[in-house]
Amino acid sequence: MKVEVKNWDNEVVGSIDLPDEVFAREVNQHLVWEVVRAYLASRRRGTHKAKERSDVKGTRSKPWKQKHTGRARAGSRQSPLWRSGGVVHGPRPRSYVQKVNKKARKAALRGVLSQRLAEGRLLVLGSLELEAPKTKDFLKRLDSLGVKGEKVLLVDGLENLNLHLASRNRPDVKMIDAGSLNAYEVLNHRWIVASEPSVRSLAEVLS
Repeated sequence: MKVEVKNWDNEVVGSIDLPDEVFAREVNQHLVWEVVRAYLASRRRGTHKAKERSDVKGTRSKPWKQKHTGRARAGSRQSPLWRSGGVVHGPRPRSYVQKVNKKARKAALRGVLSQRLAEGRLLVLGSLELEAPKTKDFLKRLDSLGVKGEKVLLVDGLENLNLHLASRNRPDVKMIDAGSLNAYEVLNHRWIVASEPSVRSLAEVLS
């Protein structure tokens, strides 16, 4: 399929031929859900830890003798029944990583990219280079494209330092390399603005 290539002034400067097997696919909702769930799970640190009875500070001696005190039996001040005692079955450090096959991740990414392109929310620019790393000028560029004020995902190489510096203090804008693009980031942003080299790289990898 033919897709228009524009510049920062929203002027058509050419076109690019994108493969249908990448940018004209149906969305498998369940597959996308699995991939996004695994991605979000992998972002969890898993460093949570509650103190169990072996971790609680204090003496290990028996508080009082077993019989003839009139009080309930007690063997340790670290007992979970006591105030400041250990936690029963508390959280321990663990990994939340879920395995997802590469084919599944690629299929989900193809589906969501095709969806954004069908919605007209995938813009291809010849270049995303900026003359200077100024946020004010960058916002004017977004206004020219008609995407200012919306969540925008910029897809370009990390060597584009001016774009990175100009956009990094905007909470509604995120820049990502084409090799790191995933289904969650595409779904989490309303607009995708990608450079032509990045789109060609995506088409080659996902074909």
